[in-house]
Amino acid sequence: MAGEPPVSFRDALRVWIYVGLNSFGGPAGQIAVMHRVLVEEKKWIGERRFLHALNYCMLLPGPEAQQLAIYVGWLLHRTLGGLAAGILFVLPGFLAMLALSAIYAAYGRVPLVEAVFSGVKPAVLAIVVEAVIRIGRRALVSRTHVALAAAAFLAIFVLGVPFPVIIAGAALAGFAGGRIFPGASTSRGAQAAAEGEPEDLLARADLSHTRPSLARALRILALGLGLWFVPLIAIAWKTGGKSVFVQEGLFFSKAAVVTFGGAYAVLSYVAQQAVEVYGWLAPGQMLDGLGLAETTPGPLILVTQFVGFQGAYRQPDALDPMLAGVLGASLTVWVTFVPCFLWIFLGAPWIEALRGNRALSSALSAITAAVVGVILNLAVWFALHALFARVAEVHAAGMRLSIPEWGSVRLASLAIAIAAMIAMLRFRIGMMTTLFACAVAGALLGAPSS
Repeated sequence: MAGEPPVSFRDALRVWIYVGLNSFGGPAGQIAVMHRVLVEEKKWIGERRFLHALNYCMLLPGPEAQQLAIYVGWLLHRTLGGLAAGILFVLPGFLAMLALSAIYAAYGRVPLVEAVFSGVKPAVLAIVVEAVIRIGRRALVSRTHVALAAAAFLAIFVLGVPFPVIIAGAALAGFAGGRIFPGASTSRGAQAAAEGEPEDLLARADLSHTRPSLARALRILALGLGLWFVPLIAIAWKTGGKSVFVQEGLFFSKAAVVTFGGAYAVLSYVAQQAVEVYGWLAPGQMLDGLGLAETTPGPLILVTQFVGFQGAYRQPDALDPMLAGVLGASLTVWVTFVPCFLWIFLGAPWIEALRGNRALSSALSAITAAVVGVILNLAVWFALHALFARVAEVHAAGMRLSIPEWGSVRLASLAIAIAAMIAMLRFRIGMMTTLFACAVAGALLGAPSS
């Protein structure tokens, strides 16, 4: 039937709940889970369209994995689908962080929770490795692509070049290569990948809602800005312009538009401002919040929720401290994630329109190759911090290297990671079964010392 979505909304909700509950491991792990479920298992979206959407999300401020979920949800079920995918991606992590922030404020650190998730984190490595292999096998179809992926990895891991600069450089290199060497390996490789890719459900769907419209874009812009700032204006009117809630709302609204390259690009700035300028956290508490955010589902930027909770808890004005903390955390999450929906709903139709532009095919295939290098960087970073208690950052000759202190290796985490990789890559044991077994192992072994 014309206009009927390729997947029922009920089935999509089940999948988005599943993705949200299993979105561990930072962007690399989250992208890996979505790729495995949406591309490999369900075949709802094809490899090229998945990577095309990911390319766009990599260029945006904010958590790219959540924005990718919004994008795919929008493709499947229009605006409602995008809202459902984006909200369910964040909701489990939001609820977990809210509960843990309250427990932390009342009692301090939570050893049992840390122990359970210390088993999950190394298990996510298997998911990440599997995703890098699968995506790389599809995207790196020529020596040019391999070189671009390697250059992107070295640029971000060693030189600290921001994500958008890497993606822009890859696009320029691909575009120039396509103009100078038309029909060269880049475009032939992309065509070969397309021919080898099985048809996905979106390929047979009515996607008329993806056509760009200036009038629609203006309506979305007005509505998105209203949703973003009207609650903040209402709180300012109710509590006064100098309350902790207004300070948090304004600060994290600003942070939401400068978090290019993922959460780590802005965390040092957030920590410095929260501790030294606003007094929302005591020294050292930011590391505790980061540990909670790393070991719970959802984007790592949810660490800002912890900051918002603790700041309002410490400066509650006339409210009960716990109620103030909940309000601060909720407002922080609101101003952090509403912009993500705005970027996707505003820009995705125009990005979809570029899919059929042959002049840009070389540039887009080059971006896809660079994204593989970026994902590999995220995977290596996650592996270092999951398996070692201490990782030193060495600066020399303009380069930045993350070097683990080998004496700080977490033997239990290493054993769990190896077992998870063998289970998933060799014996093809399911992801949920592996994660559950590793969580139990973590609880039995206890939280690793930091």
